[in-house]
Amino acid sequence: MKSKVTLKEIVGTKIIYAVLLVCYYWMWARRDWHDYYDTIQSAVAIFTIVFFVLQAARIRKYNKEEKDELAIQNLRRTDAIGLKIMITAAIIIAFACAVQCIDGTLAGYALVGLILVLAVVRFIIFCVMDSKGV
Repeated sequence: MKSKVTLKEIVGTKIIYAVLLVCYYWMWARRDWHDYYDTIQSAVAIFTIVFFVLQAARIRKYNKEEKDELAIQNLRRTDAIGLKIMITAAIIIAFACAVQCIDGTLAGYALVGLILVLAVVRFIIFCVMDSKGV
């Protein structure tokens, strides 16, 4: 790939990391078993290895290029917003566990789902901020 690696691409690939986290949590936390689970697990493992190798090459290339300072500032602002969202949601999930509205498995699914949603929201906020030049 000869194209320049952008910070938007790096932030966008975090969504794939979050999807992989959800897949792995599902593999670890499920309580049933079907024959096709082996195929799903193998496919996810192979995809993870290939994706990490390709992503490592892209990140290495990004580190050699000149950085966009405005995009980095926008990413820091976006991360600050995401941190506030994550803290609020984690408190709500913890409170729901404390009053026994949800059990531990459901709380785990809520947390990894929250990470997935937060990765998508982070990418959207970053794209909006970066396109407006805030």
